[in-house]
Amino acid sequence: MELVFATNNLNKLAEVQKMLPDTIRLLTLKDINCFDEIDETETTLEGNATLKANYITQKFGYNCFADDTGLEVESLNGAPGVYSARYAGKENNAESNMAKLLTELSNKPNRNAQFRTAIVLNLNNEQFLFEGICKGDILKEKQGEKGFGYDPVFKPTNFNKSFAEMSSEEKNKISHRGLAIQKLVTFLTNL
Repeated sequence: MELVFATNNLNKLAEVQKMLPDTIRLLTLKDINCFDEIDETETTLEGNATLKANYITQKFGYNCFADDTGLEVESLNGAPGVYSARYAGKENNAESNMAKLLTELSNKPNRNAQFRTAIVLNLNNEQFLFEGICKGDILKEKQGEKGFGYDPVFKPTNFNKSFAEMSSEEKNKISHRGLAIQKLVTFLTNL
């Protein structure tokens, strides 16, 4: 089976590729000659994932899945949420995003947070939704060199290290995206 993963994020692509069985051939946007920038204009993770998946299916005719992920911080009323990638500005800079988050949490004792991923799959003219959630806390400073995005400041519940201190295999077993992809893979292998 061939599926397009509607993302330009190479870190995300590599993470997902490791999790898919050999029976699923993952195509990138580059593989299908899609160089369009698909604007994420919806106000929910599910809305953005749907927007991206529908764009690829309608314009290029491929079975496709897309995701959107947000970091939701309890004491910030769920922010940055759908704006996680652009939290500190349009340039999508992880260092700036983390710096802004740590500054906003500097005087807040409640550091509870969760990463949430919504995946929308367009398959044979039907649409399916999968969700993964990983609860944890925001650390007071960055820890670790691996991962991407907010990984150095997010410590999952029941672990004593950040996502950025975990191997990709360890992270994929418990992460929001890993859990959502596991649901997607289970669905696809049971067709």
